Amino acid sequence: MANVHIVTDSTADLERETIEKYNIHVVPLSIQVGGRTYLDRVDLEPQSFLKLMEQSDELPKSSQPSPGVFAELYDRLGQDGTPIVSIHMTGGMSGTVQSARTAALQTAADVTVIDSRFISRALAFQVLEAAEMAQSGKTVEEITARVEQIRAATSLFVVVDTLDNLVKGGRIGKGRAMLGSLLKIKPIASLEGGEYTPVAKVRSHKQVVQYLFDQFRNETAGKLVKGVGLVHAEGQAMAEPLLKRLTEAGNETNYSYTTPVIATHTGIGAIGFMYYAE
Repeated sequence: MANVHIVTDSTADLERETIEKYNIHVVPLSIQVGGRTYLDRVDLEPQSFLKLMEQSDELPKSSQPSPGVFAELYDRLGQDGTPIVSIHMTGGMSGTVQSARTAALQTAADVTVIDSRFISRALAFQVLEAAEMAQSGKTVEEITARVEQIRAATSLFVVVDTLDNLVKGGRIGKGRAMLGSLLKIKPIASLEGGEYTPVAKVRSHKQVVQYLFDQFRNETAGKLVKGVGLVHAEGQAMAEPLLKRLTEAGNETNYSYTTPVIATHTGIGAIGFMYYAE
């Protein structure tokens, strides 16, 4: 049994088998769509959500867990004195990590809260290594130090296929979106510093794949690739050619649908590409 409990949230895009294998505790965010509220990946799976979003006239809304939800979990996990490391999606895109910090002040448990500064599999890189270290008997201090190293070695890119959800979410104006649609622009953004940061604009899926693969090859040259993740929201047109190139280059890649919370912001057809190398 691990001597440190690891907690994260549902935006980590972790498979159920992995969660069970490493005894990771996942707190779900919630999604409001079509007049109903769902718990992310509990009673709403990615593919079902994408169908609901496509049929909805309004942009779905996501909500972070309340401090009370975190506090209840921390109380239960820490009642025997076992410390907790709670690692969450970037505070630049959600109040989830702040809810966790508020709960840490409310509970008697020993809780260390970490802002991963990432989402999806880039968050999972930190969570999984933390869970492995916890199972091997490492201390909170050792785990948090390693998580910081992983964060510094990680890159994440997001590519949207249409600009609709970025407009509805207030990230870009309608004028820019109309021009972008006419020019068939595919904006590529990074999560530099934990925030959505545009880095390039290309005009085809083929150019997206080339740009991302070039970035990966250049940033990992001479290093050991420790993890690669590729997620999508029905974005196979970009994701599968990139996956093919990564596989041909000898890189084992975790490939899956992304969580409804992330798809809400990116829209249908988007992909997320992330990796870390040391």
